[in-house]
Amino acid sequence: MSFVAIGLSFLEGLALIASPCILPILPLILGASVESGRKRPFGIIVGFVLAFTGFALLSRKLVMALHLDLDIIKYGSLAFLALFGLVLLSEKLSAQFSLLTQRFANTGGALTAKAKEGFLSGILIGCLIGFIWTPCAGPILASVLVQVIREESDISAILEIAAFALGAGLPMLIIALTGRKLMSRLGFFTTHAEGIRKGFGLIILLAVGVIASGFNVQAVFDHKQTTSIPQSAALIDGLAQPYPAPEFTGIDGWLNAQQPLTLASLHGKVVLVDFWTYSCINCLRTLPYLTAWDRQYRDKGLVIIGVHAPEFAFERDKNNVAAALTAHGIAYPVALDNRLDTWTAFHNQYWPAHYLINQQGQVVYTHFGEGHYAETENNIRYLLGLERKFEEKNEVSATSQGQTPETYLGYKRSARFASPEVLARDVPQTYTTPSALSVHSWALAGAWRVEGERIVATQAGASLKIKFNAEKVYLVLGTKNDRPVKASVLLNGRPLGTSAGKDTPDSRIDVRAHRLYELVAQREMREGVLEIKSEESGLTAYAFTFGR
Repeated sequence: MSFVAIGLSFLEGLALIASPCILPILPLILGASVESGRKRPFGIIVGFVLAFTGFALLSRKLVMALHLDLDIIKYGSLAFLALFGLVLLSEKLSAQFSLLTQRFANTGGALTAKAKEGFLSGILIGCLIGFIWTPCAGPILASVLVQVIREESDISAILEIAAFALGAGLPMLIIALTGRKLMSRLGFFTTHAEGIRKGFGLIILLAVGVIASGFNVQAVFDHKQTTSIPQSAALIDGLAQPYPAPEFTGIDGWLNAQQPLTLASLHGKVVLVDFWTYSCINCLRTLPYLTAWDRQYRDKGLVIIGVHAPEFAFERDKNNVAAALTAHGIAYPVALDNRLDTWTAFHNQYWPAHYLINQQGQVVYTHFGEGHYAETENNIRYLLGLERKFEEKNEVSATSQGQTPETYLGYKRSARFASPEVLARDVPQTYTTPSALSVHSWALAGAWRVEGERIVATQAGASLKIKFNAEKVYLVLGTKNDRPVKASVLLNGRPLGTSAGKDTPDSRIDVRAHRLYELVAQREMREGVLEIKSEESGLTAYAFTFGR
């Protein structure tokens, strides 16, 4: 939570008293407050704050639910805000803008004139004023909403927008309480209206430039606090701008945990959040490092949280995930993020992805993909206050130039399909393989049903071929109705021999569970044609991955 951001939001709202946006609704506030009960002015401001805050938070929820691109919203609002700044610099455009906003004010005035006296009626009037004011302050409001939408937690968003609404409402309350006596002393704004208007226009244009450049105001305030602390210097590849870690949300269950965990409850601990899924080979290759760190640093204050974010439907099965934890010796807590709510809260896009969180709940280091294990361990040790243990290592990359990319077989993401027949969606069809395959392409032979994320053999003898360039070949496989299915595996038309993977020791594979299978493990990277031929119906295949 950034108290600087909350304070700046309050000042932004407070400054609106001198803006042309506020002037059309001042008569509404005066008219509803003068000659009314003493409680009504307070009700008006409460209603205004509630209406404006509710509108902002609803906008935030809507944007998040629709997964709208925040950068588009940001730059769209900045363009809108810049246009508003130019309007303020022009006397003619400002006059037209004032006429437009005055129409909203006149509508509100007619309605508030019929309201009763008292606190509750004041709340209703305040809500009305909040809605009337929103179009008037639209350009500034758009910029504020972007800040609120980008907040990582609902609490921060609520505090920030409430601070802005309170900043805007406080001068209104003063005006409502003092009435016309105060208004008679605001002649300065009338006398210097043109200069004030142009000054605000310049300020808005400068603000647009600062926001568009990506300049972080918070970093300026934090500079004095961080420059004297060696933490950022000791973190290798640490984030230049740490941010509050989002809370776990939408979790369907926990494994290796007696009760659901929250980041708030882990305050004071060093937390490593690992986004993974058990059929991802890149994720599986990171697990030996994660389990080793868990054993070595758990009693020193490290908490590793695995967030299992499924890619395929079968990965949502709690029993399947539990079996994977046993197979890989995972003892740390794992959250089942089946709807990808926590994935979305972290704005994550990768398997695997590591987020390192310090004792204050700030994300200070991230790494996506495999590798950088030495750097990650060094950062864990630093945050735990342990002796530096970083050693440069020549880590072998799991991918190589020219290697066949990950290949999905379901029609939603399939590519490089080479059979002469067009993929028939969700219905059985007989396919044939071409006489030759180009590298990275794949084809089917026999009867298959191609579904959104997988292919299913509907007859015995159905086969799948792919021409690849890699050292190792993996395939996510399963069976229909969890009935075991056997298949033969050939490389360049021959048994695998010394190139057999750990799941194909005799050039045959026994598929009993939905998981990743290692089919080929060559000694070096080279091209080859791999064929998997099902001995019966029911074999399902999802995606090929490759590596070293």
